[in-house]
Amino acid sequence: MTAPPKPAITPGGPLAQLVVGALLTAVRALPERLRLRLARGFGALAWFLRIRRRVALDNLRAAFPQESDARRRAIARAAYDNLARAALEAVTSDLIPDVELSRRVEVPDWRGLDQRFAAGKPALIASAHFGSWELFAELMARRGHVFSAVVRPLAGAFNAWVVKNRQRAGVELILQRGAVRGMLTALERGRTVVQLVDQVLPAKDGVFVPFFGRLVSTTPALSMVALRSEVPVYLVLAERRADGLVMHVEGPFPVPDGPDPRERCRRHVAQLTAALEAHVRRCPEQWLWLHRRWKVAPPP
Repeated sequence: MTAPPKPAITPGGPLAQLVVGALLTAVRALPERLRLRLARGFGALAWFLRIRRRVALDNLRAAFPQESDARRRAIARAAYDNLARAALEAVTSDLIPDVELSRRVEVPDWRGLDQRFAAGKPALIASAHFGSWELFAELMARRGHVFSAVVRPLAGAFNAWVVKNRQRAGVELILQRGAVRGMLTALERGRTVVQLVDQVLPAKDGVFVPFFGRLVSTTPALSMVALRSEVPVYLVLAERRADGLVMHVEGPFPVPDGPDPRERCRRHVAQLTAALEAHVRRCPEQWLWLHRRWKVAPPP
């Protein structure tokens, strides 16, 4: 007998839900400027308490060996601030008025992605824990672009609020286990599919491609779906600038030709990862250096 699939979210016990719910309700009631100060305070506190600080600095030391220790610490500290702001946006993005959200967001070049949306055609979108990834989802929803997102099962009362906010915006969740089938089904229903492609996977589930000069285990799901469906793949990242966002759209990234589907898929993943790396190198303070991205070693 096979085990039942994991739920998208395990919200935790009733007490945790009550406490977190009360805190988030209070935070949502604050003026936006005060909410932002509070988020930055939490980011500073996490840095001060050394929560995953060694992970972040080790990652930066390997990625930017030419930089000084002071520069790497500055990047890491800014990354904590960005993560805290993203966490805040995950539970408050619905409070931003439509006019204000549109004012804040600039899209220099949609690279044809907007034309697909206008024609009601789905797309595959690779994104990452870069800049304001939560406001990217909110912007898509506000413009009527319903989509499905591949997620790992989440736990905790805070994450329950995050999931609720995403579902309110019309986001359909696809669990990472068995994601390829779910993604293909979503495309058949005309839904665009988004996946964050910058998290480590067990060696048996990922493909190894270069990222900052080291091989990382990376999800092949998006590329596998592109290979099967021939739906175009784009990379979309939301970069913070002052009080606004610049949406970077790259692509489409066609799946390379060749006789071996596995090698075609690996090369496609490598292309997406290289494009992501270029943005992280340009704005390293906006990426999630706290994640153990390189912890899975490639097979000998």
